[in-house]
Amino acid sequence: MHSQNLSNGRVTAIIALGAGAMLALQGTDLDSAASVSLVWEGTGLLGVPARAVLCIIAGISFLVLGWLYRLFFCPLELLKTPDDVGYITEEGRSRARAANEVRRRRKVGELPPVYPNGWYRVLDSRMLERGEVKNVSVVGEQVAVFRGQDGKAYVLDAYCPHLGANLAVGGRVVGSCIECPFHGWQFHGKDGKCVKIPYAEKVPEFAKVRCWPSCEVNGQILVWYHCDGEDPQWTVPELQEITKGEWVYRGRTEHFINAHIQEIPENAADIAHLAHLHTPGIVSGVDLRYTNSKTWEFLRHDWKAHWEPEAEPNKHCSKMLVKHAITVFGHHWSLLDVDVVARQVGPGVVFLQFEHSFLGRGVILHCVTPVEPLLQFVSHIVFYQSNIPPIVPKFILRAECIQFERDVMIWNNKKYISKPVLVKEDSTIQKHRRWFSQFYSENSPRLNYQRDTLDF
Repeated sequence: MHSQNLSNGRVTAIIALGAGAMLALQGTDLDSAASVSLVWEGTGLLGVPARAVLCIIAGISFLVLGWLYRLFFCPLELLKTPDDVGYITEEGRSRARAANEVRRRRKVGELPPVYPNGWYRVLDSRMLERGEVKNVSVVGEQVAVFRGQDGKAYVLDAYCPHLGANLAVGGRVVGSCIECPFHGWQFHGKDGKCVKIPYAEKVPEFAKVRCWPSCEVNGQILVWYHCDGEDPQWTVPELQEITKGEWVYRGRTEHFINAHIQEIPENAADIAHLAHLHTPGIVSGVDLRYTNSKTWEFLRHDWKAHWEPEAEPNKHCSKMLVKHAITVFGHHWSLLDVDVVARQVGPGVVFLQFEHSFLGRGVILHCVTPVEPLLQFVSHIVFYQSNIPPIVPKFILRAECIQFERDVMIWNNKKYISKPVLVKEDSTIQKHRRWFSQFYSENSPRLNYQRDTLDF
């Protein structure tokens, strides 16, 4: 449907531009018209109406200019559905069917708790206008995220305690409150208390919805989750380059991952997989059946990485240092060397900071938000130096997306191994698991039903 609308839009644009060109041609003098006729005769297309073809050429030219404008100046946004990436589709089957079969048949393994304690992104700031409300799924819950007339973002449980209407579906923002679309009850964003019932003389003290601790930083709205309801135990660092406008938004990608949340950050400590999975050049694509094709083996990525947890008072953080290089036909291109510092803050937020000798500095905010026990929403949002042409961070984001989607194909089909067979060189994986375990509590929810057998 989207492609059809896009095609219709292009046709409409060509017709409109063509009409404009025809009007312009109406104003040409006879000498100019004669010159055009002579030129047209020389093309060998004398039988084709010159004005019609000129109009089409003009329309196509404007479309090309529009494409170039988007390429060089507009943000890159790649938004993938849960079935788009990471599954092998056999002939005669849709991607959705292939994905559903994998989810249904895959053994999931002995899983850790499914929702670690920490901060999770729910929306980008620019996605929520003043007076707007949106429904978001996070850690198995539905929440209403709205921006009050005071400009602040609030997060409440989505369901009204009166008769269960979803506040985010048809609800209205009134001041710093959200109004239920069913009976008009109003709940304050700051604490979730009901402040008005249009038809009642008195509002009961116990009439309230859960208010989620939230913050807005680095152009993102995040919520704090803790299984025992404890207050936030750390804050999300603020990048002054973003706050001051030195780094500007250049695009984002969105993916859904069918795996346990711990699988995703654990990649940082799995140094060995870099050389095997991510060495083939990005031109070889994301389908792991073809990434090692000899056609593209002239381009290779070289990785040197080191992961380690941070000490107190930042024990909730870890850091991965990456040196990336590219070889073309066996020759090292030093101009394309990139240093990356990946700092993880809690279970759901990673800062991928890039620094290049002449391509400048920037960051990709890598955020993982659990939607369901085995469904993660992953976003990559890039901010980059405002004085660097947008095509540079867009290329970096595109390259990151290709490498990430190779991991997606692994995650979507793998089983979690609680006691893996490891060699000495894999020691950082166990070290990472010990570090990550701090985000689980005794009451952290677990997946109760696991079907690891085919018992009938």
